[in-house]
Amino acid sequence: MVSLHYLKYTHDLSEESVLRGWVENPYWQYLSGMEFFCHEPPVNPSSMSRWRSRVGEAGGEELLRQTIEAGLRMGVIKPSELRRVNVDTTVQEKHIRFPTDPRLYDRMRQRLVMAARRKGVALRQSYARVGKRLLAQQSRYAHAKQWRRARRCTRKLRTILGRVIRDIERKLPDPDEEMGDLLALARRLHVQERREKGKLYSVHAPEVECISKGKAHRRYEFGCKVALAVSSKGGWVLAAQALEGNPYDGHTLQSTMDRIVATSGVEPEHAYVDMGYRGHDYEGECKVLMWAGGSGDRSPRACGAG
Repeated sequence: MVSLHYLKYTHDLSEESVLRGWVENPYWQYLSGMEFFCHEPPVNPSSMSRWRSRVGEAGGEELLRQTIEAGLRMGVIKPSELRRVNVDTTVQEKHIRFPTDPRLYDRMRQRLVMAARRKGVALRQSYARVGKRLLAQQSRYAHAKQWRRARRCTRKLRTILGRVIRDIERKLPDPDEEMGDLLALARRLHVQERREKGKLYSVHAPEVECISKGKAHRRYEFGCKVALAVSSKGGWVLAAQALEGNPYDGHTLQSTMDRIVATSGVEPEHAYVDMGYRGHDYEGECKVLMWAGGSGDRSPRACGAG
């Protein structure tokens, strides 16, 4: 199971794809410890996601620690390389469709209708054909830059979502946990405004955040902010931490340095960060150096040591 996950994330594959490749590739099977060539997948694809849920964050850190220890034993990683690290944050994007309001309204209506049918609730109207037609019209009007007509379709989709929510609440006054969570998400989506914080960007993945990293080719990214620490020489990953919400980069440095020590067992002597870490919260012995200039200035400046 560990080798399957290493192959999955190394080649950026899905569970189904990595198992298909595993059946065809003898080198992958040898990596997994197989003595003879196998013609059938070793596990079901759903077993991989359930295994990740069981091992959790602690299991992921243990896999990373074992990787570093194996590199040190084999001599691939020198202990001196762990003394200088680069720390930064990035966005781990979620594979979701671009979150437009009409699409979210219609998708949430579909989820509510399907959940109500599973519970045996007979709705007054499902709006299946009406919702599909309005969503197509809104897309065409927006493409033609007929914004007033497009906004009218968006308002109608929002009204339809509110009708379905109220219909379910009337006919199911005491919902179970699953339906209650779905109704809470639907109410949150129905009342949210354009510029407010904590918006819902995905129906099936409500934990997704909208993060702006200042990239010219992509202004906004939808996913989870991740703090990474790699060795300055060799590029070995020493810490990886998923951050809930969208915290300031400087307020994540202390936790990242703690994970470096827990993973490698070595306290770095120098940590290189960018301008986003000004006013950081680190209070250890490592000297934190910040790149003060732009792309043409590569001279580091000390931004505070513990």
